[in-house]
Amino acid sequence: MTRPARWNRYWDGKSQNYDREMQFLDRKLFGDSRAWACGQATGEVLEVAVGTGLNLPLYPEDVTLTGIDLSDGMLTIARGRAERLGHPVTLRRADAHDLPFDADSFDTVVCTLGLCAIPDDGKALREMARVLRPGGRLILLDHIASSSRAVRGLQWIAEKITVPMAGEHFLRRPLDKIDGLGLAVEHRERFKLGLVERLVARK
Repeated sequence: MTRPARWNRYWDGKSQNYDREMQFLDRKLFGDSRAWACGQATGEVLEVAVGTGLNLPLYPEDVTLTGIDLSDGMLTIARGRAERLGHPVTLRRADAHDLPFDADSFDTVVCTLGLCAIPDDGKALREMARVLRPGGRLILLDHIASSSRAVRGLQWIAEKITVPMAGEHFLRRPLDKIDGLGLAVEHRERFKLGLVERLVARK
């Protein structure tokens, strides 16, 4: 089994307890970051790596929302959540490396806690920039390489397990790959020993 196939299988299985684990991390680490990200979305919105749809109730009611993910297990749970919420959303299986949308299709692209597990985060960011309309905004939330050297050492050790097992990285920083994408960073902030970063960039 190839690494990408193994990772997809891992995330399909992970979907069953993903919500419980993420709700704990939201309380302890990420705080109100999901609401911060989704609350800024406007117009035609694409969420990349929508997962189980934890963000769905946090979007403004007037947006038109599309969500993509590569895990069928995650998408099954997201569809059930959308149905219970009565929240109109188009959910589809798609690869963040090759988004199935025309250039300049969306006013907002959101990715929360997803780039860490996308194999080529630089390619995914290029695709997100491509599908944004001029003037559109990219809104990112992720755990990143800590500003603490000691914590980065722990993250390096953790990656020895998490990357082969699940393709999950801890030492990335999306901000470093924004240059050259035709995006201007409007907002960035880090907290929790620099472990969490919020970023907004405009095309």
